[in-house]
Amino acid sequence: MKKADIFEFFERLAEANPHPETELESVNDFTLLVAVVLSAQATDAGVNKATKRLFAQVDTPEGMIALGEDGLKQHIKTIGLFNSKAKNVIALSQALVAYHDSRVPADRDALEALPGVGRKTANVVLNVAFGAETFAVDTHIFRVGNRTGLARGKTPLAVEKKLDKAVPQPFRLHAHHWLILHGRYVCKARTPECWRCPVADLCAYKPKTLAPKTPGKSARA
Repeated sequence: MKKADIFEFFERLAEANPHPETELESVNDFTLLVAVVLSAQATDAGVNKATKRLFAQVDTPEGMIALGEDGLKQHIKTIGLFNSKAKNVIALSQALVAYHDSRVPADRDALEALPGVGRKTANVVLNVAFGAETFAVDTHIFRVGNRTGLARGKTPLAVEKKLDKAVPQPFRLHAHHWLILHGRYVCKARTPECWRCPVADLCAYKPKTLAPKTPGKSARA
């Protein structure tokens, strides 16, 4: 995709949604970190449902440690891989208390050293909590980057590096949110809804899908 097309691509997404935000609910940096860790291989809606009561009771590393692994499991048992996730959340809470004065570090290496925190999670936290221009490549961004021709790559890291190189200002801060939301609601996995896509003419995907014949019904991802 040409530079002019990339600028136009993000300009249109920005016009449609000027202030994109993560759909994960949190009350502070610590609960954001926990929510992102829990969201691996789970939906944001599912995580939000599970953490609503949790975050009303616990919003600090110390509180999470006091709750304990078994107590945490009772809150998150509807989330996939909840056993290993509970173990990681307690361990990362202990690490925050022991090494970071109970604060979420604004440093990639420090974040990735925490149990259960990988590059994608670190990128989300750095972007949402600290305003860093990072690109957290999940399945939606990986698909949109490759399908549209915006940033093609065989791995999430390859797509991330291409996005980092290609995305211009003033779109860098919110780019990954626009792409996630676009992939989640328009450029869906099984059937992209090209008929209502604001960037369809800039996209390399062929053939474009047509609107469903029955009004109000569309293919689901």
